[in-house]
Amino acid sequence: MATAAQPTLSPEQDAELRKRSDWMGAYLVLHAWGVIALAMGFFIVWPNPLSFIVAVVVIGGRQLGLAILMHDAAHRALFKNTRLNDTLGAFLCGWPVGASLTLYRPYHLSHHRHTQQAEDPDLILSAPFPITRQSFWRKMRRDILGITGYQRRLETFRTEMGDDASRLKRWLNLWHAEKYFVLSNALIFAINAAAGVWWAYFALWLLPLLTWYQVISRIRNIAEHAVVGDNNDRLRNTRTTLTNWGMRMVLAPYWVNYHLEHHLFVFTPCWKLPAAHRMLIAQGLAPRMELAQGYGQVLRQAVSKPHDDSKPGAPQGQRKRAALL
Repeated sequence: MATAAQPTLSPEQDAELRKRSDWMGAYLVLHAWGVIALAMGFFIVWPNPLSFIVAVVVIGGRQLGLAILMHDAAHRALFKNTRLNDTLGAFLCGWPVGASLTLYRPYHLSHHRHTQQAEDPDLILSAPFPITRQSFWRKMRRDILGITGYQRRLETFRTEMGDDASRLKRWLNLWHAEKYFVLSNALIFAINAAAGVWWAYFALWLLPLLTWYQVISRIRNIAEHAVVGDNNDRLRNTRTTLTNWGMRMVLAPYWVNYHLEHHLFVFTPCWKLPAAHRMLIAQGLAPRMELAQGYGQVLRQAVSKPHDDSKPGAPQGQRKRAALL
């Protein structure tokens, strides 16, 4: 990777960005679950189509928020206390949405070491872009209808079961891999059932997880690394998307839109990323940074391809690859 001049921090700035807080970590986890509970209550108290849509969008956004907090825990930045960081990051943030902190950490750190390079395990998420509008809207339809979420879970189950000849061994493999997801979701179901709204687990937890969570996860992945300016420049191979409070609420919770700053200063807790952004701007680096003014700008770039390789007549390999990504 090219070694262009990089941003510098004073010792005081470095110390400030590295500072973590158990209190702030606890607040963020409680905030995510509190918003989910309030959104569920909002629909339960005022049941109508509009309140249902609002609840699904808000809950799906906080489910992504839990995954983002687990991501902070993967960098040991959610809590100052290592045991709290790993335990709460796994059990209160990752497992309820089907993510394993233990498996995610080495995978994700490899992404940071090889960002946008051939060895980057996340390159498959950004490499296909730009795509056509038709291809993008096909993906969005699959996401919002729950098809993507269902297919991804099935594929995960198949991988976790392995290829043992014994059916019992395959099921034991699956239980070992998914037991904490099952137990955490059983607890969420039990809480709803105890409150007399057992159906809320399916309508207001699983449904957002299979639909809106998939939509905004795709948009987040596109915004972070797709169609960036220079894969070999650390200031250009990752994007920060500047947006308003409302969009952050439903699309980019817990400052995940400051992704360039996160890649430059991986030790920084998510709640300090706006400060890291201001430090970079103060150094006059804005013209060199990969910045977007809103998610609309990013998506217009990402869907600028004029021809669709997945249309009939395209080679079979191209059609299959376009369908999977």
